[in-house]
Amino acid sequence: MAASSIYTSVVSKLEPAADIPEDARANPHHVKGHHGNIVKFKNPHPSAGGDLTDSVVSMVGKILWSKLSGNMPTPDISNTKIPVVTPDLPTSRAASSALRATWLGHACYFVEFPTGLRVLFDPVFEDRCMPVQWAGPKRYSPPACALTDLPPVDAVVISHSHYDHLSHTSVQELAKRNPEAQFFVGLGLEKWFRASGIDNVTEMDWWQDAELVLQKTKPAAATADTTTPPATEASAPDTITARITCLPCQHSSGRTATDRDTTLWASWAVKSGSKSVWFGGDTGYRRVPKVPAETDDYGPSYSALPRCPQFAQIGERRGPFDLGLIPIGAYAPRWLFSWMHANPYDAVEIFKETRCNKAMGIHWGTWILTSEEVEEPPRLLREAMKASGLPETGVFDVCAVGETREF
Repeated sequence: MAASSIYTSVVSKLEPAADIPEDARANPHHVKGHHGNIVKFKNPHPSAGGDLTDSVVSMVGKILWSKLSGNMPTPDISNTKIPVVTPDLPTSRAASSALRATWLGHACYFVEFPTGLRVLFDPVFEDRCMPVQWAGPKRYSPPACALTDLPPVDAVVISHSHYDHLSHTSVQELAKRNPEAQFFVGLGLEKWFRASGIDNVTEMDWWQDAELVLQKTKPAAATADTTTPPATEASAPDTITARITCLPCQHSSGRTATDRDTTLWASWAVKSGSKSVWFGGDTGYRRVPKVPAETDDYGPSYSALPRCPQFAQIGERRGPFDLGLIPIGAYAPRWLFSWMHANPYDAVEIFKETRCNKAMGIHWGTWILTSEEVEEPPRLLREAMKASGLPETGVFDVCAVGETREF
């Protein structure tokens, strides 16, 4: 059963922008084979650890040893009280001056632009973020809604291929229900989407721009296969345009033991009308070594640790942004995950460097992926904002699963 979109959509890749950072022009994140083809990707900056970046076997081994040695305990979720509310989803594209953002859990956000554009980021609606639904991390906070409760979606943006950000079942159902929806992915993922039966897919490299144009082609009328009430989009604009930009982040990719880093991980910018959003997806900021317990790894002894320069480049060349969706969870133990997962202190630095006016925390409150207590990220976020001389609330916040904020 298809959603009742009244738009057809067209995507056009734009000519390379002139303001690409000098150190990015040679595509240092590409790893090429003997024939000059891209065979995989890498994080190009010392902040990721360079050659220290962990292989799949190394990461699994370190995680298992940390668990066996008691250095990576499983968080207690018996008294977890992460609020979940029924989302206030739109029934029309009525004109508004506000950007509306609804958190649907983990990294998934549903964003409505004042132009009428609707974008869904990293949709995963399953109970488990695994290849199967009988094993692996299970949601400890229920989903705010079912995928079938969503109104028509125009664009779906995917940060990378890890299971907590890319669900085969969810994207297939979204494409089935939204035949005109366009999917935006990093290099290498187009093949996976087409093999999944999804043809409206545009794969992009870092610093590449695309234009999305939605054209109203039919009146909002009741049909046998619609799920949206008739005439709710009658006042929608005739044309909606947006610029989608694929941007760097510091992470990894892979869905099996053999495809590590063969598809590109990315952050994304979406601008439509006067409003813009930066979606961090999943990213690290700096590689932190093992330090004594309770040590401030932003203190003087560690102030010289390399920081990822790409976020400042994003802010300088694509900012400012009205809203940042920035990861704050899955960071402990720090020495193991810091290169690929930001903690709240990293997130605040990323927030400042990307020049986001406001931000919401993502990548927490849904699955147990690491060993920090599940309600710790919001508390540390407030501490990190205060340490940076910023308001503890009202600027970079968290919200209930299903809650909508306006910007």
